[in-house]
Amino acid sequence: MDARVAIVGAGPIGIEMGVALKRAGVSYLQFDARQVGYTVSWFAPGTRFFSSSERIAIAGVPLQTSDQGKATREEYLAYLRSVVMQFGLEIHTYEAVVGIEKVGASGAGGMQEARGGGFVLTTKSNWGEAKYEVEKVVLATGGTARPRMLGVPGENLPHVSHYFFDPHVYFGKKLLIVGAKNSAVEAALRCHNAGAKVTLVHRGEKLPEKSVKYWLLPEITGLCEAGKIEGCFSTVVKEITPSEVVLSEAGGDRRIEADFVLLLVGYEADMSLCAMAGVELVGQEQRPVFDEGTMETNAAGVYVAGTAVAGTQAGFKVFIENSHVHVERILAAILGERREVKAVVYERPES
Repeated sequence: MDARVAIVGAGPIGIEMGVALKRAGVSYLQFDARQVGYTVSWFAPGTRFFSSSERIAIAGVPLQTSDQGKATREEYLAYLRSVVMQFGLEIHTYEAVVGIEKVGASGAGGMQEARGGGFVLTTKSNWGEAKYEVEKVVLATGGTARPRMLGVPGENLPHVSHYFFDPHVYFGKKLLIVGAKNSAVEAALRCHNAGAKVTLVHRGEKLPEKSVKYWLLPEITGLCEAGKIEGCFSTVVKEITPSEVVLSEAGGDRRIEADFVLLLVGYEADMSLCAMAGVELVGQEQRPVFDEGTMETNAAGVYVAGTAVAGTQAGFKVFIENSHVHVERILAAILGERREVKAVVYERPES
C-alpha cells in the first residue's frame, strides 16, 4: 500500500488536513489538479477576504498582514505556500485524480485484509497516468470548480467571462456585470475606479445587504444612486451579442452596448469524484451524505472536508472558517477516536 490516506485537494482545508496527518504520524499522499490554493489564485489582484485573518488561518499558524487588516489574495497565497514549506508537505500538484476504485481485501495476512480493503486512485498529469493504493480517502475538493451558468445565448462569446481577473483590462470600455454579491459588487467598484463605464445587472429589486461586504455596500449604493454606475435591478439577461446585451425588464426588453461582459453569479462544486467513490449525493445541491461526528460518508473509508460538504453550494454555504472542525473530526476517526460533536453554523460570518 502506497499510503494509509489520500487527500484530494490542496486548498486551505486540504493543506490543514495534510499538516494534521503529518503531525499524527499517519502516512498519506496529497493531490491537486492545479496549484496549491488554486481557487484563491484566480481572485483579482488585491482582492481582500471577507473574513478576518484569525478565521482563515490554518494549522495553528498565525496569519499576519502588512496593514493588520483582512488578508489580500497575494498575502494569503504567500501564507499557504509558507505553511506548506514550514511543515515540509509533499503535494502532487498538477496531478489530477481521475479515478477512485474500491478494492477488496488482499490475500491472507495482507494489509488491506487487516484493515478491511482500500482504494486505488488513478491520477493523470503531463507525465501520464499513475495508480496509488490507499486505505482511506479524504475529499477536500472545494466548492468552486466551475462557474454557474446563466444558460442564455451568447454566454460563451470571447468577450464574456465568468471570472474577474484585473480591472485594467476594462479601462475606457463599456462593461456590463451580472450579479449582486461580493464578487460582482467588488468588480463593479474596482472597474469603475479604473475608468470603465460600468452597468450592474441584478434580478432582485435591490442589492442583498447580507451578501455584500459592509464596507462596499454604501459605496456601490451611492454610485448607483448618483448614476455613475448604472444599476439595473429587477432585470435579467436575455441574450448576449458581440456588441450588445439584451435585458428583460418589467417594461419590456432593451439593449445595452457592451465591450465586455462579466457573469459573476457564483460557482459550484464538481461532485464527480464523490459519485465515483460511491458517495450518495442528495438534494438540488448534490450534498454528500456523511456522519457529522467523523465526516465519513456512506461509502466506508471516504471522508469529506471543507466546502465540498455543501455540494454545489445551492443551499447552505460553507467557508474556510467553519470547516476547521472537519480536520479534527477526520483525524480522530482515522486514529480510531470519536470526539464530541459541536454544532457548526454554515452561514456567512459578518466580520
